[in-house]
Amino acid sequence: MSGCRDEDPRIHGIKTKIGVVPNFPKPGIMFQDITPLLLDPKAFKDAIDLFVERFKDNNISVVAGIEARGFIFGPPIALAIGAKFVPLRKPRKLPGEVIFEEYVLEYGSDCLEMHLGAVEPGERVLVVDDLIATGGTLCAAMNLLERVGAVVVECACLIELPELKGRGRLNGKPLYVLVEYQ
Repeated sequence: MSGCRDEDPRIHGIKTKIGVVPNFPKPGIMFQDITPLLLDPKAFKDAIDLFVERFKDNNISVVAGIEARGFIFGPPIALAIGAKFVPLRKPRKLPGEVIFEEYVLEYGSDCLEMHLGAVEPGERVLVVDDLIATGGTLCAAMNLLERVGAVVVECACLIELPELKGRGRLNGKPLYVLVEYQ
C-alpha cells in the first residue's frame, strides 16, 4: 500500500522535499536525497505523522530501523506508538553478541547485525527504512528478525522505486510507502 494513493495533501509536501542526485554514489544511480525533507520541520513531521497514523493501533512492540536512514525515521515512530527501537546495523558496529544476515545488493553484498536478545520470540515488528529499491535489504531484515522468532507485521519506507520490483521480493509481506518514483 502506498500513502501517495490516499491523496493526503501532506504527501505532496513530502514529495517536493525529496531531491534526486544523478550519478551518486556511482554512475547510473539516481540518489534519492532526503536531506531537504529533514531540513523542513513541517514536511519531516508530516512524514512521521503519516507513519504513526498507519501503525499506532497495530500492537507493534518493536520498530526495527535499518542503518542508516532507518535510524532517522524509526525512533520517532517507535516513541509515538509506544514501541522499543532496535537498530539493524552494518557489520562490526554493535558491541557484544550479535546475530547477522548476509544479503546481495544490486551493486555488491552486505550484512545486517542485531544484538542477540534485542527482540524476543513472538514480538510484533515493524521494519523501517527510507527507501525500497530491489528489496534485498528489507528481505535481509525480515529474515534476521524471523530467525529469532519475531513476527514481522509490515515494512515501511518513505520512498519506493517500483520499477526495481523490490515489493515483489517481500514474499507478500505488506509494504507501506509514502512516495513512489518511476
